Amino acid sequence: MGLIKIFSGDEILAVGLKEKLEEATIKVVIRDNNQANVLPSIQNAKAVELFIQEIDYGKANPIIEEFRLSI
Repeated sequence: MGLIKIFSGDEILAVGLKEKLEEATIKVVIRDNNQANVLPSIQNAKAVELFIQEIDYGKANPIIEEFRLSI
């Protein structure tokens, strides 16, 4: 089984969804490709991505959908 991307967007929203999934004991992998802290002259912030194991998708899907409807 592999990882599937469930979210791509603003860091604040990503952290909120990650916390909801972790409350349901779903492990979340977060990828933040933003290098603004390394190179302050770069203002091109990239989206934060969240991934979960494919096997957890059935359990995570209702949480993801509820989160998307709330934003």
